Amino acid sequence: MAELLKDQVFMAFTTHAAIVTLKLLLMGPLTGYFRITRKSFVNAEDVPGKTAEDKKKMLKPNEDVERVRRCHQNDLENIIPFVFISLLYTLTAPPLSTALIHFRIFTVSRFCHTISYILALPQPSRGLSYVAGVGATVSMGVQVLLKVLVL
Repeated sequence: MAELLKDQVFMAFTTHAAIVTLKLLLMGPLTGYFRITRKSFVNAEDVPGKTAEDKKKMLKPNEDVERVRRCHQNDLENIIPFVFISLLYTLTAPPLSTALIHFRIFTVSRFCHTISYILALPQPSRGLSYVAGVGATVSMGVQVLLKVLVL
């Protein structure tokens, strides 16, 4: 383990994996914030002390809350594969400069994706940020396979 912590590529991986994982974790509280401020809840017991009629009104979906939920879902679909693939990529000992390009593109793309999703920026902002992140992950995956492919 001490040797890994001396490896700059592994340290870069660890840094970017931690950043995007923390970003993913923050999407839950952000969803909660939107639920509270938009008065849109999923479960009747989550609605603060209201009458049954008031609770029913607050149990319907809200577009802002759904937008944050979809953004969170998209993070789950992209960050988990990134962490796994980039760890494998790190183990192939790529050049630091190449690894940093992949890690930075992915990390920046996820933040751009979230901003463009939550603020409902016009396309292609969200689409381009999504494609950039997926492209970085796929590129690393292909490089892993080219390095270690055994059938």
